[in-house]
Amino acid sequence: MTRAHRSGHRTRWAAAVAVTALGAGTVRARRRLAALPVLDPAGPHDPAGPHDTARPPLTGWQLITAPGVVADEATLRAAVAHATREDLRVVDLIPPHLDAESVLGLLRLLDPAAHRTDRCAPGHGAGHALLVADDIHRRAGLDSEPPPQSVADLIRLLRTLKEYAPDATGWAIAPGLRSPHPDPARRAEELRARGLPPALMSAAQLAGLALLVKCALSAPRWGVAAAALYWLQPAAVLSPARGLRPAGLARATASRPLRSLSAALRTLATPPAEQPRSAAPAHHAAYTADLAAGTDRFFEPRRTDCPWCSAPDPVVRVRMPDLLQGKPGRFTLEECRHCGHVFQNPRLTPDGLDFYYRDFYEGLGGEGASLVLGRMTATYRDRAELLRPFTTPRAWLDVGTAGGHFCNVARGVWPGTRFDGLDMGEGVHEAERRGWIDTGYQGQFPELADRLAGRYDTVSMHHYLEHTRDPRAELDAAVKVLAPGGHLLIELPDPESRIARLLGRYWLPWFQPQHQHLMPAGNLKQALEARGFTVLAEQHGPAHQNNADFLGAVALAANGIVPDPLAPWATARPTRTRRAARSAVQAMAVPCYAAALAADNLRTAIARVTDGGNAYRLLARKELG
Repeated sequence: MTRAHRSGHRTRWAAAVAVTALGAGTVRARRRLAALPVLDPAGPHDPAGPHDTARPPLTGWQLITAPGVVADEATLRAAVAHATREDLRVVDLIPPHLDAESVLGLLRLLDPAAHRTDRCAPGHGAGHALLVADDIHRRAGLDSEPPPQSVADLIRLLRTLKEYAPDATGWAIAPGLRSPHPDPARRAEELRARGLPPALMSAAQLAGLALLVKCALSAPRWGVAAAALYWLQPAAVLSPARGLRPAGLARATASRPLRSLSAALRTLATPPAEQPRSAAPAHHAAYTADLAAGTDRFFEPRRTDCPWCSAPDPVVRVRMPDLLQGKPGRFTLEECRHCGHVFQNPRLTPDGLDFYYRDFYEGLGGEGASLVLGRMTATYRDRAELLRPFTTPRAWLDVGTAGGHFCNVARGVWPGTRFDGLDMGEGVHEAERRGWIDTGYQGQFPELADRLAGRYDTVSMHHYLEHTRDPRAELDAAVKVLAPGGHLLIELPDPESRIARLLGRYWLPWFQPQHQHLMPAGNLKQALEARGFTVLAEQHGPAHQNNADFLGAVALAANGIVPDPLAPWATARPTRTRRAARSAVQAMAVPCYAAALAADNLRTAIARVTDGGNAYRLLARKELG
């Protein structure tokens, strides 16, 4: 087969994949649209009745709108009645004349039926009007907050409110809602508000348009079908649409390719952010001061033996820079020849840990970390379900709880259980305010263990032990905190995973510089048995972390080539050239992300069947006596 034939064959395959993806996306969008309820202002109202003027329509509720958005009284009464009937505490009201691309964009992110029951699903919404119960409004601290100034503000607000009403947030089309035309200049801001990188999204959009053109020219049969599906998708999804009457639907459909091209180019030309992170003088000055003396002071002397079994002469497993945040420094993981324990050597000092953890889970990186943690609902549920054959937990302490995402989901599995959380960060208190945990403890587990002795029948440590300076001290603390007969649930990256050797420094679970120790399952089981535990269950395939292998490798590689020049710890000036280089690298990585996603999905399916994933899970019982 000649090169031209091979190229044409690949193009036909790409066009066929595009047709399949666009067709599936269109069907999915119609299904999601059908799941959106439509308020009926002329239908049944709240118990006060439609003619009861002695009561305002929003008793017990707050309506928050973007500038220029107006709702009539009949719509408000219908919204309150709907929320009361459906046991909702937050409702995103969608205007009927919302433009076609905004509706399609929302339906790509929002599955109304699934997101209502998914306690960790992000609160995506139209960003025009929110109906909020007084108690949620108060707990979220909105009583003293200024009104939103834009659609982006409301999009961000709904993401916050969904966290305070994780299974009581809903969406509805409000026929009586009136809103101004969208401002195309705000597209980048609204993408950022949804947690989506504007440059990467625009690059993907341009790459998709270019692919459609190439397919239409090189493989006309499939290519024209793909282009037609893309072109006609707004009309296919939204005409007719119950409750929605998008403004200018015919015009938007006819001019979709040109509008998409214009929107992508305009978004790419938008400055990175209204307030670049590097423009925060105090933040930048603090990192400059920390780095003035170099990074050597953040490391302890290198040890010559294994911290787990004391065997001498460990060997280097992998060396790497900080590929996660791009902070200065280089890190080495070494492996014990005798027991296989993998550990950071030289190890970070407490000051070094403070420096490299800063702005990762909280501060500048808090939003990104929350997005990642919020997309693991199935994993959280699997962890909680593991206990079902063995016990019914009553008092559960989640150690290393971060923002309490696991506890939030586990409440749906064990509704009668008290969930408390422990972590070093401030996020544990926010989790308590949201109601995701009952009590939050901030501090080191070994230091708090005596205070919590014997209080819990279940303790969990999910991807926590690898972050600690002394994992065995953490296990000793669990022994103190657990009542006799209590259960300990642990999940960790598996350093014996074959994919770890294949990907080298780009294997995401190495997670340098945060991970201090990675224990093979055999080592951890021995440590548990030595402390009076009986191992009841061991899982590898079911504990596999999807997208942590190939997708993570692409992300680390792209970030490592051109680290974020706007980060306040960046040692080089954030010139226009560096910003353009980062955007170019991220754009070129888009096809790699798509291929990596497919490879990870295949890898996950194989891991589930072979029980050979990139992580493992142990459940152990503390024996009586």
